[in-house]
Amino acid sequence: MKRRITYVQHPETPFKPHQASLSSSAVSVRDLDAAREDRITFSLEDLPEELRVVLEQSHELRLRWATERSYDAIAPFASRISPGLHVHYTPLADDKSSEVLCSLLRTVFGNREDGEAVVECTTPEDCFITPPLLSTRFAASASLQYYTQLSSLQSLVAFIRRTTCHQRQIGGTECHDRADSLLTADTVDIDYDSISHALTISGVWTSPPSSGWTEDIAKPSSKADQVEFGLLGAEHGIEPEEIKMGGLLAVVGEDKKMKPTMFSFPSRHHPLPSEASYSVSFTKPTGLHPTMSITLQRPSLERPPAPEDATCALHTYLTLPSSVFGDQYQLGTTDPLFLESHNLAALRAHAGEMDLEAPDWAVQHWGSTWLFELATPDVDESDKISNWTATIPLHLRYLPPSESGYRTAEVPWPVVFWACTAEDGTKMGVNPFDRTNLGWDGLFGPRTMFYQLHPASGRLVEEIDVPVLKLKEGQGLFRAQNIELGTSVVILLGFLWVLWRLVQVALSGQGGEPRHEKKE
Repeated sequence: MKRRITYVQHPETPFKPHQASLSSSAVSVRDLDAAREDRITFSLEDLPEELRVVLEQSHELRLRWATERSYDAIAPFASRISPGLHVHYTPLADDKSSEVLCSLLRTVFGNREDGEAVVECTTPEDCFITPPLLSTRFAASASLQYYTQLSSLQSLVAFIRRTTCHQRQIGGTECHDRADSLLTADTVDIDYDSISHALTISGVWTSPPSSGWTEDIAKPSSKADQVEFGLLGAEHGIEPEEIKMGGLLAVVGEDKKMKPTMFSFPSRHHPLPSEASYSVSFTKPTGLHPTMSITLQRPSLERPPAPEDATCALHTYLTLPSSVFGDQYQLGTTDPLFLESHNLAALRAHAGEMDLEAPDWAVQHWGSTWLFELATPDVDESDKISNWTATIPLHLRYLPPSESGYRTAEVPWPVVFWACTAEDGTKMGVNPFDRTNLGWDGLFGPRTMFYQLHPASGRLVEEIDVPVLKLKEGQGLFRAQNIELGTSVVILLGFLWVLWRLVQVALSGQGGEPRHEKKE
């Protein structure tokens, strides 16, 4: 097992030497104001049997989770995804269905409060969607994709405690405490590929607890394990695509003192200033045809600090559950009047469930994804506006009936970002903090740089009240019992009318005179 703990401070954050100290047995951190990444890498032999069986049948398996809370993403942890659980999977054999993956996901993530499984799938081939891989050269492109809303990682933490912690038999509560810490993380990634034969779990906390980070990180009990520690600061590099980092590094239990370091690397993901923000809402009343509004503040419309020869465009990537869908023919139009009225430039990619008529209970796939290029105001107009709103018309599927006559459809906020591509430039090299397989990054070329806008504070999930059939008995014509009775009566009357018409035809045929053809 290999563990890497990295603290990243803002350049203006004060630091005192006593806040980080190294001894022969541990490194101590006291009241540290910084973002934190904890990354643990396991070999297959360290994993429980039920997990190892699934990984051995996978070419790659990557899980991405993000909290519903708004958080500040700083470099080098600037990449964003919509809140919830994203699964990206490529089977080892294309012609082999893997039911064990769905079974494992149901076990790991458990059930919701209503008893339904968080991950509702039988096989990946039936329930996952196939993303449109527009860039075949880009490595971060799994062949199957799944999404489900997941507000807490309680079930995942419980699974780690009863399997990995039990198998490794770590003394005391160290393993349990590390698993519990995932409950407060802003993002959690789980990665496996058949080339490395290693499973990596990464958690990122973009802000410290109220009193700062205070902990003692002990050296590993086994000589085969390793713990790396880093206390770094990040700032812009010499080149626009680079991030420069410097600080202190140490291997706990091996190094006698922390070693100063300075390095830089090209990065795909860069944060924009905090003023470059956006908010999401739905026009009221929503009805069965809600319109998503994405409101951008004026700083969000300014061109990002990309190389001068780069071509930049503003994009948004929607992850829609099965209850909400878009019309690919409506949204994919090239009609300038429609696009201008919604401040859209074009629909660049879409995948998933596209049946316009199916009710939610008949939809097999989990939902759909949509990549839009957003229109931006002219340079002369941008200084005159305070914000800019793009709207995306959507539709709701028919949902199962309820006692109240309403059900709630939850829609995660999309991610909004600038994508800048240069014809000539440095290819993205080794980045120790690189994050790929986000669902939307594989839709661009390998030299694309992404500049992330920040979602406004609050819960990053919108709730829509969907009118459905009312089951609760009471006054009114449109009660479930009346509708069921009325439907039966209409069907019966229709059957009797068809039967009567058949009888009329039969009687008229029997009572008529035989017809003779006239011969010339």
